Amino acid sequence: MATTAAACGGGQNDSAPKAPATIPELTKDPLTLSFIWFDWPPAHALEAFANAEYAKERPNVTVKVKTVPNANWHDAMFTQFAAHKTDFDIPILDSQHIGEAVTNGNILDITDFVKKNIDVKAYNPYLLAAYGQFPQAETGKRDENASLYGLPLLGDTWTMIYRKDLIGDKPPQTWDEMISVAEKCQADNPGVSGLAFHQANGSDAAAVTYNTVNGVYGGNLWNPRTRKIDGVLNDAAGQEAMDVLVNKMKPLTAKGSGNWFIDEVNAAVAQGKACIAFNWIAASGGLLDPKQSTLGATREEILDKLGFAALPSQKTNLVPLGGMGMHVSAYSPEANQAEALNFMKWFEQADIQKKWAAAGGVPSRTDALESPEFLDAAPFNQVYTDSVPRMRDMWNVPEYARLVDIENTNVNAALNGAKTPKEALDDIAKEQQSVLDSSSGKGGGGL
Repeated sequence: MATTAAACGGGQNDSAPKAPATIPELTKDPLTLSFIWFDWPPAHALEAFANAEYAKERPNVTVKVKTVPNANWHDAMFTQFAAHKTDFDIPILDSQHIGEAVTNGNILDITDFVKKNIDVKAYNPYLLAAYGQFPQAETGKRDENASLYGLPLLGDTWTMIYRKDLIGDKPPQTWDEMISVAEKCQADNPGVSGLAFHQANGSDAAAVTYNTVNGVYGGNLWNPRTRKIDGVLNDAAGQEAMDVLVNKMKPLTAKGSGNWFIDEVNAAVAQGKACIAFNWIAASGGLLDPKQSTLGATREEILDKLGFAALPSQKTNLVPLGGMGMHVSAYSPEANQAEALNFMKWFEQADIQKKWAAAGGVPSRTDALESPEFLDAAPFNQVYTDSVPRMRDMWNVPEYARLVDIENTNVNAALNGAKTPKEALDDIAKEQQSVLDSSSGKGGGGL
């Protein structure tokens, strides 16, 4: 009964210390408020934005966003968590990291703080759940009785990037059509691959790719109520998705692309070497920079050739949820914890969220997502706003890191010919099920 209740979302977790509802008195002394994130453009944009804007309210505070390689991001945080001493105050956690951090008591429970300081009705309920709630509720639903441990920092999902000059202005509407269009484009344009997408065995690269295809072909990653993966992931829909990925999509990628991730996909697009590509919206800004592109000498010339669209649908219209939330380290000094809470309250205001959008961020407040400041800032921002109701996350459980490693390794093996699609998927299901069966049974869904 306890396992089932937790898996469905709801209930409180007593492992994490609680933040006060009211922000304590802030220091007047110089203070450095430190974040930790992985090294990509939004991290640098956040530091510049915070030091320009938050300093207007708190001139004694300097914001530092410490960055590490993406592949080291999880371990860089959780190694310090394990030592009960962090050199950061605000860890930026992936949605799936929250369960591990909560059950280990690494971050503050900010439920009372949110109730007093944050207008929760200003957000799509799922975004609040995805970036802060534990246990996780079913996708698209927020359990108001569950605790919150974070607030949205950056929303994200995949966008389809396509060459308008090669395939036309109208993007493919279904996944099957997309594959057909990519195949023809590749045949008609020697030296240009039909597709470019994440395949690497690192971070969540290959796993997100398979999970995306799994979703649009009607598959499920697990049954969160029963915690069953074996027999769910590798059912007929799951097998079809893996077959599509390995036998239909992989042959349309560039030679040597078996370990591509964000930067490599962007480089292929910028160098004119891909007809259709998939990448995270928050990582796509550089595609419009003429200094990084061979597609045009100006932003306008590049946009004459590049289009951005929401992902095609097939049996469903699901898209991957990306993005991250802000949290407060349980091991930060009290003055820094108070400053972190104040920063979060400041950051989530409507006018600040719109400024963050104009600075290149992807906000989560509905009013900011629908604002001209966001929609006019980049050609792919409308894609994100349109995609929010379609999002699906992975497993939001403390065992996430082990589950994603299993999936990355096996999907990458299938993409590179080391395993057949069926072998890879059955191995994923069996190994992931073993992890869940041997765990404590805490955590919730997300799917």
